[in-house]
Amino acid sequence: MTDQPVLLDRTGAVLTVTLNRPHRKNAIDLPMWAGLYDAFHDAERDDDVRVVVVTGAGGDFCAGADLSADRKDHPLTRMHRVNDVALALNEISKPTIAKVDGVAVGAGWNLALGCDLVVATERARFSQIFARRGLSLDLGGSWLLPRHVGLQQAKRLALRAEMIDAAEALGLGLVTWVRPVDELDSFVDSIAAELAELPPVALALSKRLLEEGASRTLREALEGEARAQTVNFATEDAPAAFEAFLTKTEAKYTGRWAVR
Repeated sequence: MTDQPVLLDRTGAVLTVTLNRPHRKNAIDLPMWAGLYDAFHDAERDDDVRVVVVTGAGGDFCAGADLSADRKDHPLTRMHRVNDVALALNEISKPTIAKVDGVAVGAGWNLALGCDLVVATERARFSQIFARRGLSLDLGGSWLLPRHVGLQQAKRLALRAEMIDAAEALGLGLVTWVRPVDELDSFVDSIAAELAELPPVALALSKRLLEEGASRTLREALEGEARAQTVNFATEDAPAAFEAFLTKTEAKYTGRWAVR
């Protein structure tokens, strides 16, 4: 395997971003932070990419930030780099899937939580390890955790920094699916292929509506939904879906603007 810290592989409309430091359980060093930012930033702007899968090489997802890495720059500069990656991932309008095997701890777990869907193997393990390293949450953990599990469970996970297994993570709503190791790749491939065939504009709008809805009033959410549907009606996809429904055929979705 190449020594590039982040590997990119395109299969059709699905881009797989692989953290590639297996000798360090894919702990994130400076080149990997830069590679992740570039990958997420470029994926958002590439119309040929319709789904992004994030995973790790060598049987682990990510052991968090590499605390042994060279640290010559100011801590605030380093944290801005971390924040840039979290924002770049959050701002991808296409569906994102974390494919998790082995450990996902610290920033590694929050990288997975930053994705829309999380598929884990039965042997995956998760921890907000920060407190055991003398640190507090980062890579969006303080924002992501309470939205997934509520404030009390978020405090439990952050303050105790315990390791939990995939089954408990699934029960808490922190994992979407758990699959045997030998089924992980095929299952994620099938989910990604399914999402890549769906109308891209409609998916992007639904994703944003759900994320924004957590901090909106019902009236604001309804107004947002109305604006989103207006955009959908102006694409080729809504008429194509209606025609496919009538003719009992499969629609091909492009996301192209239909208003002339």
